[in-house]
Formats: sequence, structure tokens, C-alpha cells
Amino acid sequence: MLWVDKYRPKTFSEVVGNNKQKKVIEDWLEAWQNGNPQKPLLLIGPAGTGKTTIAHIIANEFSEHIELNASDKRSHDLLMSTIGESASTRSLFGENRKLIIMDEVDGIHGTNDRGGTKALNKIIKESKQPIVMMANDFYSSKLTTMKKNCQVIKMDKIRAPTINKFLRDVVLKNEEIEVDPDVLLKLSKRSSGDLRSAINTLQALVENGGELTEETLDITGQKDNTASVIDTVTRVLKSTNPINVKRSLRENNEDPTLVMEYIAENIPREYENNKEIKDAYEMISQADLYFGRARSSRNYGYWRYASDFMGPGVALSKKQTYKKFTRVTGPMAFSLMGRSRGQRALRDRIASKMEEKMHISLQVAYTVFPYFEIMFEDDVTAWEISDFLELEDDEIKRFRKKKIPKKVCTAMEKVKAEMREEEKEEWRNSIKQGIYANIPNQNDLSDDNSLVNDEYDAGMTIKDDFNDISDDELDAIASEFSLDNSKSKLNKNKKDKSKDNNKNNEDELIEEKPKEEKLEKGQTTLFSF
Repeated sequence: MLWVDKYRPKTFSEVVGNNKQKKVIEDWLEAWQNGNPQKPLLLIGPAGTGKTTIAHIIANEFSEHIELNASDKRSHDLLMSTIGESASTRSLFGENRKLIIMDEVDGIHGTNDRGGTKALNKIIKESKQPIVMMANDFYSSKLTTMKKNCQVIKMDKIRAPTINKFLRDVVLKNEEIEVDPDVLLKLSKRSSGDLRSAINTLQALVENGGELTEETLDITGQKDNTASVIDTVTRVLKSTNPINVKRSLRENNEDPTLVMEYIAENIPREYENNKEIKDAYEMISQADLYFGRARSSRNYGYWRYASDFMGPGVALSKKQTYKKFTRVTGPMAFSLMGRSRGQRALRDRIASKMEEKMHISLQVAYTVFPYFEIMFEDDVTAWEISDFLELEDDEIKRFRKKKIPKKVCTAMEKVKAEMREEEKEEWRNSIKQGIYANIPNQNDLSDDNSLVNDEYDAGMTIKDDFNDISDDELDAIASEFSLDNSKSKLNKNKKDKSKDNNKNNEDELIEEKPKEEKLEKGQTTLFSF
């Protein structure tokens, strides 16, 4: 038989530790027995602090009880059909109440437990029967609504001397086993406040003639007690013992920068003296500096210096501990980043456009933002910049509160259209000039007969009216001639006949390539004007 079951307390007087909490629970039970309904009881605390044992002691005071634990399926439909009906009906055994026990309510998640939290909250509000629930994580988001409708009791870890006394005076005395008191005390400390773990370890070592020694205790190792962020932050802010603080930081598996953010957020909530707050934040700044060096150099040996600053450094910044309860809250920086996600996305979108149009890096683009805010005060300048960067209305609002006046936009659009027409005309003229440069004038044709073939008529003329040619046709002409005399169709006639023959041979080998169109009589180029 397991010793944890053999020596499980049967009454409140046998429960060790949490004396204040036991008194509140006894008052809650007495009120129900006297016909005075109370809110559901929510016991929150780490493993081995007696939550389940207390729930079973309460169950002994009622005629019947229903219990669901973490291994049971706790979906919406199942809870409503079992616990929901039981919470709204009387007991089968007379007028007595029936107790409903729910273990690990903060662990309701996954497909099997879909809708379980919603159903449980509904049951809590509508229940006519006493309910006792247990949870491990006091700050779990699943308990936010439950805690508002329940009487919450936070169960503390059992102190090592209390565990040591229970093992010595209850367990070992009844089992008639003698052990080294120093080793027993060491076992009690290693259990980290978990009485159940201490009993199981003791039974494993001394049962069947075994001995509890330093060597056997070291073989079992210390209880896996990974500290949560909340536990670590509380230890840093409440303790002045550097050894305990450093041990708590080592036991935490979270990102150390996250732990630092938690500590920084809760310093002013715990410390009251301005000098203590100043000194604590100085330690945080030093820790942040070393974290930055670790990231930039990839030398994570800097972390140990950062841990000393944000742990013992912050803990020793206070002259004395404050005897008060301070709820540890999450960093506001994360919630602010969540609220500003849209603003940061807008900033990045504008910076990307600046990077493309202005040929600058994103980092440089961010530094230009303050200057844009000044420049955007002028309506015309604001329109010109936004038009150049192709900014949307919401992106323009990043730099000015009001929209650009409509009359300014209309006037600037008109100016822009005129400038486009001027640029278009200049472009057409440049195309014409480039084409004319490739075509010899009439005098050259009459003086130098080598420029033309025998097929050309001596009386042909060149028409220079390009006004009827579209922009696309001009673009094709410019591409054909490339504004370069060496690629003119006429100048090609001046090449050696051997090169022309080679070109013709290559054209014959490539069947897919269309044959070059020959000049007809009356043409000076392939185009008739």
C-alpha cells in the first residue's frame, strides 16, 4: 500500500500546513451545512499542498459527491449532461446536499474538452449545490471568469520544517523506522513544498530494509520543480537572499529576457522607496545591456552577468522585504505592441515604398519620417511627395492629421497633366530626330548613288510628317532603329556583300525566323510616309 494513501488525512485537524486557508474552508463548509449557500470554492496551488485531500474531507460531510478529474473527458455536452444536471437537482438521499468536485479546471483544453470552460462557467452561475474546484496555476487565463464567481483560496507550499515533522512523527514513527535526522531534513527541503513527493521518495528509499543516506538520496535526485515566471519574479522581489534568487532563476526554463521584462514591470508595484526603485531599474538596464551584447556577439556567456544584475541585483536594491501581497502582472510592453501592430505595419509599408522609390534602406527610411511630418504641413509639398511615393490616404495620415485639400489635388493634377504633355512632345521630337538622323537627305541620295539600290527611283521624296503616327508606332520605330546609325536599314546596304550572303545563309537555316522584307520601288525605308 502506498504511504500517501495510508497516511492521507481524514479530518481538517490532520491536514498539515495552510492553517489560515483551512479555517476559511471550514467556515465555508459550516455555512452550507447550516443552509446558507456559498459561492463555489476554488482551491489554487502547486502539487502536494493538500487540495485534493481537503476536497475529499469536505465530501465526507455530504451524503454524496460527484468527481471529475483531468483524465475524464470534459467537453461542453458532457459537463452539461452530468455536472450541469447534478448541480441543479437535489440529492437522492433526502434533503442533504451533494458535493461536486472538479480537479485541474485550469487544464481544460484540446478537442476532447472543447467548450468545457464555457459550460463550467455556466454551471457555476446556476448551481444550487456546493462545488469545490482545484487548479494549479493561479494566473491561468482560463480561471479569469471563474475567479470572479468563486471564493478563491490560494494554497501555499508546505514549509520544509512542517514536512520534516510529518515524516518523522507520523510516517517513520508508525512504520518504526529510524533514519538520520540530517538526511531526513535534506529530503524535506528537496521536496520543494510537495508533501506527497516527500512521502513517495521516503517510501521508495526505506521500504523493504532500505536505508536513507546521503548517497541514496543523491541517486534519486531533486524533485523536478521547474519554477514558473510568477514564482521567479516573486522570489526576486520578495527575497534578499542572493543564493535563493539565483537558484530560482536557474529553475526557470523561460526566456531570460522575458523574465527580465516581468521583473521590470513589477518593480514599482512591490518597491515603495524611490531610491530602491531607481537602483532596481539601474540593475535592469545593466542586464539589458549584457543581453544585447550576447545577441550581437553570439556569446551567450554574457547571460550569466545579465542574470546576476536582474536577479540578485534587483533583490538587493531594497533595504528590507515588504510584508504585503503584490499580484504579479505581465509586461505592458507586450500589450502595447499588440495594440500598435497596425501602426507598425503602416510604418513598414511606407518605408518599403520609400526604399523602392528613393533607393534607401528601411532603417534610413525610418529616420526620414520626422522630416516628412514637417514637410507634409505644406499642402503642395504633401501632394508632391505622396504622388511620387504613391501613398494611400491612410499612409498620408501618418504624416498629417487632415487630408490634402481637394482644390490643391485638382490643381496639382492639372499641372502634372501639362507636364506630361510637354514630356510626351519632347519624347516624340527626340524619336523623330533619331529616325531622321538615320535617313540620308535627298541631296545625298542624288549625289551618291552607292547609297541606293538600282530599284530606287531617282525622283522619290521623304515625307517628314509624323503627326499621324501613334506613340506605340513611334516606340516601335525607335526600337527598330535604336536611334543608332549603325542599325539603319539604309546603312546596312553599305556592308560587304560577303556579310550579306552569310546573313542570308543563316536566315535560311532558321526556318522559324521570318524572312526580311524587301524594299519596294518608291520606298526609302520599310515604312511608306
